[in-house]
Amino acid sequence: MSAVTRRTRTGTWDRFVASDPGLLRLMAGLRTVGAIAFTLVVLALLGTDVTHMVAGAMTAMVSTFAIKEKEVRGQAITLALGLPVALAAISLGALLHHQVIAGDMFFIALIFGAVYSRRFGDRGTALGLIGFQVYFVSLFVGATGSALPSLCLSLAVAFACSAVVRFAVVPETPGRDLGRLRVAFRARLAQLVATQMELLDAAPEQLEKVLDELRRGTARLHETALMIQGRLEEGTPDAATATLVQRRVADAEIAAERLGVLLLNARSAERADTLTLHLPHAPVPATGTRIRAEDDATLTLRRDLNALHLLVGRPVADDRGTGLAHVRNRLLGYRDEDNLPRASLAVQDVFRGIGEAARAVLGLRLALDGPQDESDDSPATTRSREEFDAEDIAIGAEESDDSDDDPSGLQRPTTRAAFQVAVGSTLAIIGGEFLSTQRWYWAVLTCWVVFLNTASTGEILVKGARRLLGTVLGVVAGVALAGLVGNHTWLAFALVLVFIFAMFFTAPLSYALMSFFVTAMLGLLYTLLNTYSLSVLWLRIEETALGAACGIIAAVLILPVNTDRRTDELLNTVLTRLADVISASVEQLSGGPAADLLDKARDLDTALDDLRASTQPLTHPITPLRGRRRTVRYLVALLETCAYHARSLAATAELVPYSKNVAADPRLERAGLRIAHNIEVIAGYVADDKADGEVESGASIASMLEAEGSGAPRSGTVTYRVLRHLQRLDEGVVGLARPLDVPVAGRSGSRTPRV
Repeated sequence: MSAVTRRTRTGTWDRFVASDPGLLRLMAGLRTVGAIAFTLVVLALLGTDVTHMVAGAMTAMVSTFAIKEKEVRGQAITLALGLPVALAAISLGALLHHQVIAGDMFFIALIFGAVYSRRFGDRGTALGLIGFQVYFVSLFVGATGSALPSLCLSLAVAFACSAVVRFAVVPETPGRDLGRLRVAFRARLAQLVATQMELLDAAPEQLEKVLDELRRGTARLHETALMIQGRLEEGTPDAATATLVQRRVADAEIAAERLGVLLLNARSAERADTLTLHLPHAPVPATGTRIRAEDDATLTLRRDLNALHLLVGRPVADDRGTGLAHVRNRLLGYRDEDNLPRASLAVQDVFRGIGEAARAVLGLRLALDGPQDESDDSPATTRSREEFDAEDIAIGAEESDDSDDDPSGLQRPTTRAAFQVAVGSTLAIIGGEFLSTQRWYWAVLTCWVVFLNTASTGEILVKGARRLLGTVLGVVAGVALAGLVGNHTWLAFALVLVFIFAMFFTAPLSYALMSFFVTAMLGLLYTLLNTYSLSVLWLRIEETALGAACGIIAAVLILPVNTDRRTDELLNTVLTRLADVISASVEQLSGGPAADLLDKARDLDTALDDLRASTQPLTHPITPLRGRRRTVRYLVALLETCAYHARSLAATAELVPYSKNVAADPRLERAGLRIAHNIEVIAGYVADDKADGEVESGASIASMLEAEGSGAPRSGTVTYRVLRHLQRLDEGVVGLARPLDVPVAGRSGSRTPRV
């Protein structure tokens, strides 16, 4: 029973780790709640009244969550600079308490400066946020000059407690975060393999549900890989180690995604389109007969998928005995054509995919856990280790030149946002004064937050709507909680801590849910300050709606960034990065010099994530343009499919300089030229509707290569490994022409306005 309980507990923990990569949300919530609780205890011991305890708690919260720097030294410097900024903000708030016009003008200037300071990186963003939020605290608690000394003491205690929790109790270091992210990557990889096992045996009526799980699992694995990428530089001892871990994580991600594609293809009546794994609600492929439930090859395939899942999920510390080594050797043997079971070509492709996935898992273990016992290695395992050794030797610390191409003047995003928020806040102050001369600042706060992490009018509109929805639901909860808490001060503080934790834990998942917890928490704070009433919470809804409206008006009228313009700019960036990856990969595959392809592939992934985020207003359920929503989703899914094939192409090209079995093929250069030309034409039309040129289509990539006079590519050559990826890339790039209304050579018809 204890073993069963232990396995259940381990499985539950693995699922939680996978749901919160690196436990980053959990740690952020615990760090913030710990700082607030410590502050409340210290202030209570000092005999501080409730009003100053509330001010200290809110300051502890902002001084903890505002700091986003990865290095401990940078965090300490920012926290030290934040205290004088906070003291200045609370002092000016108290001194201007009775100077309404002067106070409002200073608040607007402070808002402008806080937003503009984002251009100076994480430190500028943190100091601006601390200044704004602490001034808001002075308005919330009604700070006056006479109370200023005790308020300053509360703030100093809050910053000190925040420092103790951040650096001693729940430390935040790049190495720790990276270590937890590595665990999360393994957990999500194991979950994805488990879903692929379900795909193998899914009945036709269950296939759509399993495909949805497969899409989510693939997206979550990709998300974790990007999070690891963002922490490698600070979390590893040197650039060579960072490059090594990056390469092994990318190999594992690509191998797992490819295995899912091969499984789907093997169980489909015809070759499945890779787009099926990236387009939500895509048509489910018809089930074929290549996989039979009791067929010997199917039984072997099911056994080996279970073995791969065991290999992924088993920690290195548990690798005792020879059993796991034999499993690994068997799976790696599928990289040799002679070891493939007798089956259809599609099913044999799955076994090849299992072999490549096992190789990627071995590389991941070597990179993350160091050298391991080699006494039970088979020839196939030894060959894989030799390939990794050759790659490791070639990895050097190469520095990239990241030039800053940001626009200047009013076109710089931080400058534009500063003017927009300042104008929106001015409108919010004027309108808020009409609603309430005491709590007008709620409208300003809403106007401020709808501009955080948004870059277009559409994003601001969606964020404003989500905040209003969360606020309405939070008011309902606040009414119920106020009656429950009554005059129980410490019960109210305990619930405040619970809601703050929930707020930080849910923030990356749902902005509406986060707003719900914020509003419910505020109801409790008003109860603590003895200012609670139903009319106050109703006023909160009115002020929130007003602030969101003022933010939207400012975004539309002041230096507006149209959603279409924003998405076009990001789409052009994605196309440029896609062309870079394909061109560099094909050049290396054709025998050209080695290049840092994984960095290029990650740049493509980052650009695609930015594009996906910018299209949310166009794909949101509230959008009235249903046809356009379907088109945007199709376009993004098609780009994700192209990115998958480009990553696979880059991963294969990375093997050329090191592998004894993979050789360059100069014939691939011609195929790459056509794809690059088509991307250039499409990018030209995205930038300018009046651009010239047509997308070229015609003979397949295989036909083009055969025309070179060498016949069909042989197994084991680069051409054989990447032919499908090149063909799918060629088809995918041509497919982009239709939703973007780019003319294709040989197709007639008038152009219609681009959606």
